[in-house]
Amino acid sequence: MRDLLNEVGQGPDDAVARARAAQRTALPKRFYTDVSVGEAEGGFTVLLDGRPIRTPARGLLLAPTRALAEAMVKEWAAQGAEIDPFSMPLTRLVNVALDRVAREAEAVRADVVNYAGTDMLLYRAEGPKGLTDRQQQHWDGVLRWLDEAHGARFYLAEGVLHVAQPEEALAAVRALVPEAPLELAAVHSMTTLTGSALLALAVHAGQLDAEAAWAAAHVDEDWNISQWGEDEMAMARRAARRIEMDAAVGLLALLRD
Repeated sequence: MRDLLNEVGQGPDDAVARARAAQRTALPKRFYTDVSVGEAEGGFTVLLDGRPIRTPARGLLLAPTRALAEAMVKEWAAQGAEIDPFSMPLTRLVNVALDRVAREAEAVRADVVNYAGTDMLLYRAEGPKGLTDRQQQHWDGVLRWLDEAHGARFYLAEGVLHVAQPEEALAAVRALVPEAPLELAAVHSMTTLTGSALLALAVHAGQLDAEAAWAAAHVDEDWNISQWGEDEMAMARRAARRIEMDAAVGLLALLRD
């Protein structure tokens, strides 16, 4: 049980790989009847038959808002005869935030900034025009917001040749990366799922919703699909990543509730 709930998406293909691994692993039987919200010092927790849930590292599964606790209650209450952790993306993300991100916050924040240094939004296709137009449509607004609101002006490049970004721009990004573990876990998850720290920070700041960020993250992929058609396995991986993305966006909303 502890191992099954210990992971959250760490890369583009991880969600599907974990799901396949779970299919080969016997899932634990549901051992509880009642699921409810409990109050605890510092927030709220999830109770299974009156007993609080603990994280894989044995800490209390603590939510700072009742709304977040209620959302996790729904995930646990929806389980059938077996407990499938991959149907509880919000609980898994909170586990990672409390067990891992809280302990390594500065390293996680640095990783988000490193993504920004080579962000997808900064590397543009040389052509065709249909693709470059789509990139401008979905990406330029985020860069304009960063420049006008935060003084973060980035250099754009064509192709894949690395372009070093101004330290001032990266410092501005660093100031936007949240410090609180739950928010930071959500931003880092969105960064790895989309390949763009700048998109993740735009969602965190309320500049983009989940749908707009997801579309922006898949401009190149959607262009290739329009030219060559869909790949079934690639679309399955994309659907699995979208579940993780929605959990991260949902976590941010529930923290504000």
